[in-house]
Amino acid sequence: MFTGIVQGIAKVVEIHTAPGLNTLVIELPEDKVHGVTIGASVAINGTCMTVTRQEGQQLYFDAMQETLRLTTLGQLKIGDLVNFERAARIGDEIGGHLLSGHVHTTARLAEIIRTENNVTLWFEVPESWMKYVFPKGFIAINGASLTIGEVEANRFNVYLIPETLRATTFGGIEQGETVNIEVDSQTQTIVDTLARMGYDRPASTV
Repeated sequence: MFTGIVQGIAKVVEIHTAPGLNTLVIELPEDKVHGVTIGASVAINGTCMTVTRQEGQQLYFDAMQETLRLTTLGQLKIGDLVNFERAARIGDEIGGHLLSGHVHTTARLAEIIRTENNVTLWFEVPESWMKYVFPKGFIAINGASLTIGEVEANRFNVYLIPETLRATTFGGIEQGETVNIEVDSQTQTIVDTLARMGYDRPASTV
């Protein structure tokens, strides 16, 4: 499990491609690799990955075809920066909301609005996933736990403060980029349960 509190920014230093499998070599900050063991779970842009090898600050992760298809990891290039979070331990503070690291879908950054002290990002999401997106609800974008602002048709926005921009890759994100989305598990459970009972909520058409 993860908390959605990004622990830092890491760099893709190598990508080894094989049929149906990419091995990503990602370099973490020196102070973030202490105690990492083979088999440990690390969220890379919100995707739960297993450490298969370690060389100093460089961790190796195998991304199979299904992961490459469902997430943005297959689009990564050498030199790209990613958000990372090591798996939560019992007793850790849950500063965001509980995440599984299982990406549900991807979204496109449709618009960036920059003001003096914050940034507003508008994302377009496949319509089938909008039933889980509510104003003031939780959502994870590239592994970061964020609060949804406004919801319109097939898109929603989030408001980012300077600290979030500094601590994550959102500080350098560009319009048109694709991000990983994990919807809030409690919201998904409630919506799906109500749907089975016949209380479907149509997607917002505001």
